[in-house]
Amino acid sequence: MNYKLRELTTSLFALSLFIVALFFLHRLLSEYHFGEIREALHAIPPSRILLSFCFTALSYFCLTFYDTLAFIHIGKSLSYKKVALASFISYSFANNTGSLSIITASSIRYRFYSGWGFSSLEIARIVWFCMASFWLGFLFLTGAGLLAAPPSHIFSFPLAQTTVFCYVGVLFLLVVGGYLAVSALVCKPVRFLRWDVAFPAPRLAMGQVAVAATDLLFAAAALYVLMPEISVPFASVVTLFLISMILGLVSNVPGGLGVFESVMLVMLTPYARGIELISSLLLFRCIYYLLPLTVSVVVLGGLEVYRRLGMIARISASIQKIMSVFIPQVLALATLVAGAILLFSGTIPPLAARLSWLSYFLPLPILEVSHFLGSVVGMSLLILAAGLRRRLDMAYYLTILMLVLGILFSLLKGLDYEEASWLSILLVALSVSRNQFFRKTSILIEPIKISWLATLLIIFCGSVGLGLFVYRHQTYSNDLWWQFALHGDAPRFMRASVGAAVLALCYATARLFRPYHPIFATPGWEDVARAARIASASPDTSGYLALLGDKSLLFSESGSTFIMYGVKGKSWIAMGDPIGEREEAADLIWKFKNSAEQFGCWPVFHEVDAGNLSWYIDMGMTVLKIGEEGRVNLAEFTLEGSRNKGFRNVCNRFRKNGYRFEVLPPDEIPGVLPEFKNISDQWLADKKTGEKGFSLGFFNEHYLCSFPVAVVRFQGKILAFVNLWCGGDKTELSVDLMRYLAAAPNGIMDYLFCEIMLWGREQGYNWFNLGMVPLAGLESAKVSSLWGNIGTFVYRHGEYFYNFSGLRNYKNKFAPVWRPKYLVFPGGIQLPSVLASLTSLIGSNFKKVISR
Repeated sequence: MNYKLRELTTSLFALSLFIVALFFLHRLLSEYHFGEIREALHAIPPSRILLSFCFTALSYFCLTFYDTLAFIHIGKSLSYKKVALASFISYSFANNTGSLSIITASSIRYRFYSGWGFSSLEIARIVWFCMASFWLGFLFLTGAGLLAAPPSHIFSFPLAQTTVFCYVGVLFLLVVGGYLAVSALVCKPVRFLRWDVAFPAPRLAMGQVAVAATDLLFAAAALYVLMPEISVPFASVVTLFLISMILGLVSNVPGGLGVFESVMLVMLTPYARGIELISSLLLFRCIYYLLPLTVSVVVLGGLEVYRRLGMIARISASIQKIMSVFIPQVLALATLVAGAILLFSGTIPPLAARLSWLSYFLPLPILEVSHFLGSVVGMSLLILAAGLRRRLDMAYYLTILMLVLGILFSLLKGLDYEEASWLSILLVALSVSRNQFFRKTSILIEPIKISWLATLLIIFCGSVGLGLFVYRHQTYSNDLWWQFALHGDAPRFMRASVGAAVLALCYATARLFRPYHPIFATPGWEDVARAARIASASPDTSGYLALLGDKSLLFSESGSTFIMYGVKGKSWIAMGDPIGEREEAADLIWKFKNSAEQFGCWPVFHEVDAGNLSWYIDMGMTVLKIGEEGRVNLAEFTLEGSRNKGFRNVCNRFRKNGYRFEVLPPDEIPGVLPEFKNISDQWLADKKTGEKGFSLGFFNEHYLCSFPVAVVRFQGKILAFVNLWCGGDKTELSVDLMRYLAAAPNGIMDYLFCEIMLWGREQGYNWFNLGMVPLAGLESAKVSSLWGNIGTFVYRHGEYFYNFSGLRNYKNKFAPVWRPKYLVFPGGIQLPSVLASLTSLIGSNFKKVISR
């Protein structure tokens, strides 16, 4: 299914389920007033609330042992402090999002563990182990609950018989028992489809079940202690809790909001007053979901403060990288929650005592305006949260302003210091994280995912649905819009909802009429000419690859910087770093990443410099060393001295025998193109290969006519040619297309390279770029162990595939300075597909590449 269609279908499914849940909640609570819900909340004893806090803490504590056991399973170790940090932030973030908690937590956890040096394969094994643990715990606890206390009296459908529940419980326990049996009997990995599945040791497998079941039991207990006295056994409540939780998770509604509550209410309303149940469910959501998210915001903000003030002597580079990835995401989610709080607060009536106290000091117009603008600020925060997630600096400044206004309006409209406190915590966390928001792109231009829009709709529909429930006894008429009174809560709700909706519509209209720039446009000659002008002024000569015309071009807003890229399969592969103005590079990388993700594809960057890695790490990308590039310092290059005796002899021999080196300017190239074509065809036939592309030049007449070309002549005939890339400010000189006749004497390329470097030194160039050697230097690089081992083996022993080791040995003759080159990709198990797509872009197919 098309990615966008799948995302739209999932989002509509979530929105539909949420609306259905609102309908059930409205029917189940129709006989109660909102004031009764407040009274029921205040009636919950503080001792029970404290117990719920304790069980929540124990549940999150158990979550850390999912990962602890996983590390034992893969034979690796990591300090418990790091495991606990990764687990807590991952689950506190994931539990409030709209996808399966265990999957979202795994993707976040990947960023932590990859930053601590674990390979993609190791992290994948950890992820699967944790997912298996969760489902094992769910099956075991649900199966045991169905056997111990079958909830047949709760369900009214025909199949809800005790024997049926017992059969289902036995089935669930048999699955768990089968897993434990296989773990005890099977010692070797089992082939399943394309994967080798290694089962844990028996004791470890039992630990999986015990830890996951205990975690879920504590989570259920955190809700149970808040509930009123009911005649349903605790085992049945746990079973119902697990069923409701799973339905809430798979609904894709953020945090299962509404879905979880409606399912629990439907099943338990016959045994307790709905007003008491809903109050306990609301309090449970605050304690189990929002409180851990708040703690995560405080922890990340605190670490950032300590780092900036020097209160922590040393924070490892890996921790700083991880923080740079997660701070914007967590703050964006916290901003979304803050906006939702303001919207819901604008829906419900304020406490009468607080409002009466305020009325002594503030005139009614200020109360009315504060209430209206509070909801508008709430909608603004919902919109700005998407910009924070994209690290937009304008979204950052506007969010700071909205939070300040939100705090002010919260206090002025009803002395709501609780929500003002949450906004204040978020304001402080944002204030100390200014350096995380640096992109200068307009909020209107940035793409927004359909799932994010669905989340905004769910929150807004929830606030309106709550208002319709609270004021359902109100007789609605046109006169209500113009009624202003101290206790005129229904008119305030109507005006605030319309204000928020109008703001959302204005934003949607502005985005609808924003200028559109097609991302897939094939570059025309005007675009190629513009890229050529930028590349000629850049010290990085790789920008000249844009002149091949085989890659799409993405320009910055000013048109002074570009990214060249190709698309293969699900991979959008950029060639190198952005070319042009360095100040625009980071924002253009984000633009490229967002565009790729908008189409459900993976953003990839090939041959990235080490000095620019921070751009990609800040986006949460994974870095992989793929080789090293050699550059010769031309100021130090000479044919004099004993070290360069070999080069001196080669040059003297060719010069003495009548060979002549010459650099042809671009305007003379058309006259010798037939000779170049003949040399190129013979060279390809002799090497038994075809033209490459993407990161390598190919024979193209227009391309060759764009550069000066170095040639070697003998008796007027050209034997070899190389096109020259001349970098801006004469920082770097490089070559691309190198071709020579098979009849040319041995050493002709040594002679050509030496003459080019001598010519470059005379022209004032600083460096001569020899190009990259793939897989070189991996044995000393901090890359994933699997990739490092494979790459090092191929580099040392892979002459059958490609003589990379010989290539480096050849270039080492010129005494270059080696610098690393990296592949940047989203991470996870996409690496094989990314490498296959990259190979396909460079060569016609993999067989031609390895037979070279």
